[in-house]
Amino acid sequence: MTFQFQGPFSSFSSSNSIITHRCTYDVFLSFRGKDTRYNFTGDLDNALHKKGINTTFIDVDDDDLETKRDEELSETLVKAIEGSRTSVVVLSRNYASSTRCLDQLVKILECKQTKGQVVLPVFWKVDPSDVRHQRKSFGKALAQLEDNTKMQSWKTALKNVANLSGWHIARGKGQESRKLKRNFETNVLDLEMSCIFDKTVVKIHPLKQD
Repeated sequence: MTFQFQGPFSSFSSSNSIITHRCTYDVFLSFRGKDTRYNFTGDLDNALHKKGINTTFIDVDDDDLETKRDEELSETLVKAIEGSRTSVVVLSRNYASSTRCLDQLVKILECKQTKGQVVLPVFWKVDPSDVRHQRKSFGKALAQLEDNTKMQSWKTALKNVANLSGWHIARGKGQESRKLKRNFETNVLDLEMSCIFDKTVVKIHPLKQD
């Protein structure tokens, strides 16, 4: 199934709560840098910035992060996610092989529950069911991390994010893929504009694409 957004002013929430805390950022981007930094996520970040939407992210594959302590990164990460109105989670082939990506996901879903944060998953050339059930690349990645004490929270987070309405961009021809990317960018822009200016809560519904 491929998910599409139902309307130009669609927002997304599993509850009826409205975000009332002050936000530093409009959108937090969670992604695996080596998979999507220089294609989908980079394009989305540029499109949002051009419309004046304030984004933030921590690229887990950035070489500069190697010099930073985990505690320092964790504090920066928490502030960035908690200070964002919306989180876009780009789930790609190598997402689950990064413990930092998995930690981001756990925190994002925590903010969804406690702060009413909007969470939009993007399944970038991966099947949502493989994310939900931790199969294929997701299962292999977690198997290599089996000794980690955070394993259950990571598995729960992957299952929960895969159960959210989102956007599935499957492998396909270049023109079709670019069209889906543009459509997603447009819908995120509409979502953010409605949150910023309308202050309304509406919903995104999954629609089956023939």
